[in-house]
Amino acid sequence: MINETVITDLKQVTIRFSGDSGDGMQLTGTLFSTLSAIFGNEIATFPDYPAEIRAPQGTLNGVSGFQVRVGSKDIYNAGDKADVLVAMNPAALKVNRQHLKKGSIVIFDTDSFTRKDLEKALFKTEDPFAELNLKDVQPIPVAITSMTKDSLADSGMENKDILRSKNMFSLGIVCWLFNRPIEIAEQLLKDKFKKRPKLVETNIKALTDGYNYGNNIHLTATTYRIDTVETGKGFYTDINGNTATAYGLIAAAEKAGVKLFLGSYPITPATDILQELSARKDLGVKALQMEDEIAGICTAIGASFAGSLGATSTSGPGLSLKSEALGLAVMTELPLVVVDVQRGGPSTGMPTKSEQADLFQALYGRNGESPLAVIAATTPTDCFDSAYWASKIALEHMTPVVLLTDGYIANGASTWKIPNLEKYPTITPPYVQKNFNESAENWKPYLRDEETLVRYWGVPGTEGYMHRIGGLEKDYFTGVISSNPENHQLMVDTRKAKIKKIADFIPEQAVIGNKDADTLIVGWGGTYGHLLEVMMRIQDKDRKVALAHFRFINPLPRNTYDILKKYKTIIVAEQNTGHFASYLLSQFDDIKVHRFNRVEGQPFSVSELVDEFIKIMGDN
Repeated sequence: MINETVITDLKQVTIRFSGDSGDGMQLTGTLFSTLSAIFGNEIATFPDYPAEIRAPQGTLNGVSGFQVRVGSKDIYNAGDKADVLVAMNPAALKVNRQHLKKGSIVIFDTDSFTRKDLEKALFKTEDPFAELNLKDVQPIPVAITSMTKDSLADSGMENKDILRSKNMFSLGIVCWLFNRPIEIAEQLLKDKFKKRPKLVETNIKALTDGYNYGNNIHLTATTYRIDTVETGKGFYTDINGNTATAYGLIAAAEKAGVKLFLGSYPITPATDILQELSARKDLGVKALQMEDEIAGICTAIGASFAGSLGATSTSGPGLSLKSEALGLAVMTELPLVVVDVQRGGPSTGMPTKSEQADLFQALYGRNGESPLAVIAATTPTDCFDSAYWASKIALEHMTPVVLLTDGYIANGASTWKIPNLEKYPTITPPYVQKNFNESAENWKPYLRDEETLVRYWGVPGTEGYMHRIGGLEKDYFTGVISSNPENHQLMVDTRKAKIKKIADFIPEQAVIGNKDADTLIVGWGGTYGHLLEVMMRIQDKDRKVALAHFRFINPLPRNTYDILKKYKTIIVAEQNTGHFASYLLSQFDDIKVHRFNRVEGQPFSVSELVDEFIKIMGDN
């Protein structure tokens, strides 16, 4: 027991909660993240859980983790390694050994470190810390299970239900360790379980007793206080990428004055988009869970034909199934947003792990010449802006748009300032009755604006503009079915040129970092936070470097080539085998790039990238 505790101020800290899938680590991490955001911290989270519904208790395959990085500024990702690990069993300790910093605190449940538990986690000795060579960490043994039982002994609950509250006891300890006010966590529990008052009561009791335990016995010699961030006026919340994506689609539909329709089929890790939009009937959203992926996209295309913003959400395997219908949306030139939350593949692959290996599929994964727009969200909060832009492009340019996110940013959360929609760009669909200057009798379904090559949108029910469209090639002028060779060439060229012209209506690519750098780091999508920190760490070593991180993939921003040709060394970092690098080389054949590729199902390691990039930079 320690007699006196000292408070140490920190700029940031990384905490990892880990245990069995049934130990409630995702809820524990989410509550700590949310209360930290409310308290005034920047946060970045990384839920890391197994694909198995419930692996055998105490085994390595069943370990579920939740990592959160909390600080006052410069929180761009969830961190490489943890300052604090909460390990609910030996398997959690073994799996997370690689995620521990030197000197990190390990709070572990001694009740779950019996010989039987150690054997399940494949330990050969009864000293797991020595066996893992964890000489440089601070083990904090706590009898979490038995103290939770004592805490709730008079609750009237069954033993199995009491054990479900041990995660709240551990959360109480962590709140004490970092001087977090548990009143915020109590309110969050009341909000989450408001229909189950008994569960609220027991969880708050366990939380409070965990906090008091740490406080009363001075569990560690030092507790920590994390500086809060100074923010501008506004309303803030923490939000994950899937929820932000759903909100971005809603905002775009509202801005455009159309109804939002989502037709989808549940798939990890995209299902939360369907669930969120299903709950938004109050905003006029129509969301249907269909029988399969094909039905999901086809209903969305039908909704677009009828005048709505049609959308569908999926992951890599579902995008494969949607490919023919995507070609139909290209042929009919209808507005459609397809959200692909990328995960490990091929096929079922690693459903709960993140990667960027669907880029080629998004760009080329259809039969025939089927060009469409591709956008990639960069952070959990950017999912809102990217969904808005995907919808704007789809509605204004009459094209399907594939919006790529990934498991890391879809499940991860960041602090978000709720935006003012009035400051977002307008969305003006090309309705035929507003843009076609001749009489309705002269209009045909594939007549288009001369500048943008966008066909006019004749929504069914618009008087005088009755028409049919379908999946067979159409005559450029009349809109009737055509197999004419010259006409097919013209339509192929026109659809391609229409997508290329979108570059005139999107922002130019930004470059951050040293203006006189010879080295440019290039990334796209959900790796932004890692690559930004890599750039900053390299700059801290007195090396000049810049970063160009792409949201708009097809078409690329107009100034992309002008940027790339300025740099002596270009490093393209991706969580695949080099899709974006190959794509850039196909667009600009006189540039050279260095590829950095990892396909491990895990986020980039910032420290690894810093070392590797400096090697590539050499003496530059």
